[in-house]
Amino acid sequence: MEQQQPPEGKDPSAATGGPLTCYRHPGRETGIRCVRCERPICTECMISASVGFQCPECVREGSGSGHHPAVNRPRTLAGGTVAEDPRLITKILLGINLAVFVAVWVTGRSWLVDDLLLFGRAYSGDAGAGVEGVAEGQWYRLVTSMFLHQEVWHIAFNMMGLWWLGGPLEEALGRARYLALYLLSGLAGSALTYWLSDPGQGSLGASGAIFGLLGATAVLMRRMNYDMRPVIALLVVNLIFTFNPWGGIAWQAHVGGLVAGTLIAIAMVHAPREHRNLVQYGACALVLVAVVGIVFARTAAIT
Repeated sequence: MEQQQPPEGKDPSAATGGPLTCYRHPGRETGIRCVRCERPICTECMISASVGFQCPECVREGSGSGHHPAVNRPRTLAGGTVAEDPRLITKILLGINLAVFVAVWVTGRSWLVDDLLLFGRAYSGDAGAGVEGVAEGQWYRLVTSMFLHQEVWHIAFNMMGLWWLGGPLEEALGRARYLALYLLSGLAGSALTYWLSDPGQGSLGASGAIFGLLGATAVLMRRMNYDMRPVIALLVVNLIFTFNPWGGIAWQAHVGGLVAGTLIAIAMVHAPREHRNLVQYGACALVLVAVVGIVFARTAAIT
């Protein structure tokens, strides 16, 4: 027996006298109708119009000038979606850093550090293991070293910086843009360290990414016309520690992260609205290309 279909523009549930259900999702009850064709639509299908809501077909056919609900969602300063938890990514990054630190501490700080540490090219301490490092194809070290810490004071300072700087930035930029800023700043710091430091010199820590957040904070505060003196003072103090005469700090990571974070943040918060995505994604892509170029050039120079 062939099933009869209701006339176009009518609700199938109307024929049975039951509650209204979305014409695209029959299992969903609704009390909303398209203002043009009067078909029932659920919250997923309804598209805001100048008056009421329209269904996707009416909008697609050009019978109205509706806007999808996503268009009307509140946006951050950089165009990201406002999230219920504005510190979620910051919490996740902090958790990853702490988890790696605990893993290193539990295992005795030996094999895990050796496998994740950033260095250009050096002979392994294990007999017969040969040469290791980024130049030998272990490019993952550029990333893993960003989450690696050995001393309590080291991870304490970096995680305090991540929490204080990261939360406001994540709220202002949105999750995706903030994560891109963090990772690319850290990668830029690793790349500059790989380029300028001795190939056998090891480096580790999230300092490159944290300095990227510091540079981005300065850009954001300038954009919001806030008092710049606190962030300038913080930047000066950190640079003094970076270039202290006692050594022991990979200043290359700090400078690389600071430059990358500042440039990305400028693109994030100053991009014109009509070309926002192009400018923001383009800036991130350029930083990534620069990182890859530095890594390839350094690898060719030391192998």
